Amino acid sequence: MSLFRDDGVVLRAQKLGEADRIITLLTRQHGKVRAVARGVRKTKSKFGARLEPFSHVDVQFFSRGSELVGRGLPLCTQVETIAPYGGSIVTDYGRYTAGTAMLETAERFAENEGEPAVQQYLLLVGGLRTLAAGVHESHLVMDAFLLRSLAVNGYGASFTDCAKCGLEGPNRFFSLQAGGVLCADCRVPGCAVPSPETLVLLGALLSGDWRTADTCEPRYWREGSGLVAAYLQWHLERGIRSMRYVEK
Repeated sequence: MSLFRDDGVVLRAQKLGEADRIITLLTRQHGKVRAVARGVRKTKSKFGARLEPFSHVDVQFFSRGSELVGRGLPLCTQVETIAPYGGSIVTDYGRYTAGTAMLETAERFAENEGEPAVQQYLLLVGGLRTLAAGVHESHLVMDAFLLRSLAVNGYGASFTDCAKCGLEGPNRFFSLQAGGVLCADCRVPGCAVPSPETLVLLGALLSGDWRTADTCEPRYWREGSGLVAAYLQWHLERGIRSMRYVEK
């Protein structure tokens, strides 16, 4: 029997029995972890409210084996709040739906329990912090998070230079299969031809150039979000269900 301590973000919570929950977290050291939190649905629970989705927490786990992720689910025995991002996110529909899509995406990219996914964890913490602050449009924060998540998992898109031959941009033809824009010589059937402003926006979101992203016109936001969603679905092989509710 072992004790483990880690900090993580609560991705989702499922009811278990009459008073317990199964909590899914993306942790710094252990990647995705599912654990049982006993009695958290009781009104007298000491830390039930701390284990809601979007919460950034410090958690102590009790495991019956020598590894945190093993044959059975560990127990959450102690929880301390690092940052209650959910308080600012759940009160706004736009932030809530964008945040839910971010949680679902993070879980999809960290499918193997117990395997560290530090970059994905740090991206999620930073994305939720930015989303909760409300200083940028929620769907822009979501798209920036999705593009960067794709990049750290090996699916980074090019929005300037040709993804096939490397010809310096700007290039106009966007291909999901090729991993970004293509030049006229490398163009393949089925390419999209987005507006140049849309490609500039997507490049800004990927690089963190918020001055450019915040001043972009709404029509380019919408076109860019469509490309990001399609690109994500192509690499995940199925869509993110919660993205259908995101306001754009």
